[in-house]
Amino acid sequence: MKIGIDFGTSYSAAAAVIDGEVRTVRFGQERQFRTTVYFPEAVPDLDKFELDDAMEAEVEALVRSARAEQSRNPGQARRSDLELRRDAVRAVRRQWLERQVREARASAASLQNAVYGEEAVEAYLIEGFGNLVQSPKSMLGYQLAPHVRQTIVGIAGYILEHIRLNASQQFGANVRAAVLGRPVQFRSSMGAAGGDQALEILREAAAGAGFDDVDFLEEPVAAALGHHAQSAQRHRALVVDIGGGTSDITLAEVGGAQPPRVLGSWGIARGGVDVDLALSLSRFMPLFGKGATRVPAHHFVEAATVHDVIRQRDFQRRDAYRDVPDPFGPRLIALQDTGNTTRLSRAVEAAKVELSSRERNRAALDYIETGLFQEVLAPDLAAAAEGFLGFLSELLGEVSAQIDAPPQVVFLTGGMSRAPYVRAAVQRCFPDAQLVAGDPSLGVVSGLAFAALAGR
Repeated sequence: MKIGIDFGTSYSAAAAVIDGEVRTVRFGQERQFRTTVYFPEAVPDLDKFELDDAMEAEVEALVRSARAEQSRNPGQARRSDLELRRDAVRAVRRQWLERQVREARASAASLQNAVYGEEAVEAYLIEGFGNLVQSPKSMLGYQLAPHVRQTIVGIAGYILEHIRLNASQQFGANVRAAVLGRPVQFRSSMGAAGGDQALEILREAAAGAGFDDVDFLEEPVAAALGHHAQSAQRHRALVVDIGGGTSDITLAEVGGAQPPRVLGSWGIARGGVDVDLALSLSRFMPLFGKGATRVPAHHFVEAATVHDVIRQRDFQRRDAYRDVPDPFGPRLIALQDTGNTTRLSRAVEAAKVELSSRERNRAALDYIETGLFQEVLAPDLAAAAEGFLGFLSELLGEVSAQIDAPPQVVFLTGGMSRAPYVRAAVQRCFPDAQLVAGDPSLGVVSGLAFAALAGR
């Protein structure tokens, strides 16, 4: 059996077409879950490496072996004992890390030890220890140290296995094949090479999760397939899929008896998390001294970027806030406590959602300081969204300039398509097109399910 999987930056979902009907996989009572996983065991930390007696003996043995090798080859350049020991320590450290990763993966590999979605966040906040990984998709295209890459592969694999096992149980079949959605352009620090790496990581993760057959399909193309299945009349549709991490567009001829015809795809690595970050930096981080202290600006970015494990660790390890004047120093120290950057991120996201339909949001921050709160107004969200809307409008303008005729329909999907300022930006660029609101959560996965059916 082959299923479609929307492995999203913010939320993930899966579905299959059974007896001509799209059936979504249930995760508890929900048809999607937050792309977050909590392990009670922490991911190995390189800073915790220390030579014990056994490892010291390994180092000495490696040094002796290297000395003997030099003696047998007098013609080779000789290396000092300090250099030999340094290389030996590196080798032992690498072996230690590999053992730590194997042990962590073995201890967390049984799914009863891992918690997913909103429950993962709640478990992490309640337990106060372990490792919470949010939005691993956003890291797939970045330069990764080997041990970090291995960790990300494992985490993505746990999530995909969670999906596969739920689908197998609900559909009464051994699910071993899938079509995975992918953005037109991954978030990346390496250009096109980052996209290639992201797909490699997903392939490895899927194989580790028990999938024998995996195909990839661009997410807006998948959404076009879903829109096609619901359209009786043939028309040109511009599918705009705006999610947490990326914004993707596909122009296609859909509907009627003929198969859909994709005419082009475009994308940028910008999405809802960029609005979250901007809102956090502009309205919440000033409570912690941004703009009022000498704390470097990148510290606040690290604190606000909860989906980046490396940045989060950098922020939480810092011992630089004891000399920061009140009230900012104590607040920053409190923000470093386990779970508090996650709590703050949830408050920012809740403000973004509420301010899309209301004029005011009040976020309680008692976990930082008794009685502390922040009030955010609709104009604050509008200002925070300006940067993202600029990129989106530029993309829409590029699409408009490249297509030979305007679309009859603009089909909107993705979580950010709920935002009225996003819809307004799309409508401004294509004023004569009919705006059709698809399911923000399931528009992509429905099309992936049809692609899976066709690819069996």
